[in-house]
Amino acid sequence: MSELSLFFAQNAACDTTEEFVVSQRFKDKEGKAAVWKLRSMNEDENQECRKAATRKVKGKNGTYTTEIDPNEYMAKLMTASVVHPDLKNTELQRSYGVMGAESLLRKMLLPGEFAALGERVQALNGFATDMNELVDDVKN
Repeated sequence: MSELSLFFAQNAACDTTEEFVVSQRFKDKEGKAAVWKLRSMNEDENQECRKAATRKVKGKNGTYTTEIDPNEYMAKLMTASVVHPDLKNTELQRSYGVMGAESLLRKMLLPGEFAALGERVQALNGFATDMNELVDDVKN
């Protein structure tokens, strides 16, 4: 196998999936903490999350600049990585009185649980730095 063939698509590792206990508050039938299933994504999917969290802001002299909302970006990244539970399920959303996967995640989880899930999703997707640093990099 040549050095270049190491990078061929068929030789690349597939998407990574893992199980993660986000909260001790959700229990299965045996009383054990419910396990969430998370997946990694590719850069195209990350770009979609980033684009969806980007807004045009009117600046001086009527010029517009783009600005990423780091909280919205993180929520989109997290919901795109959660496989189970299905955050897009309308019945689940209705049970919390919200519409949309990001709103559901914010309503379901305590702040510390939300932060722990965010850290796990970042690590799973290869982000070794703080999300605020990533947002700063994207801006530049």
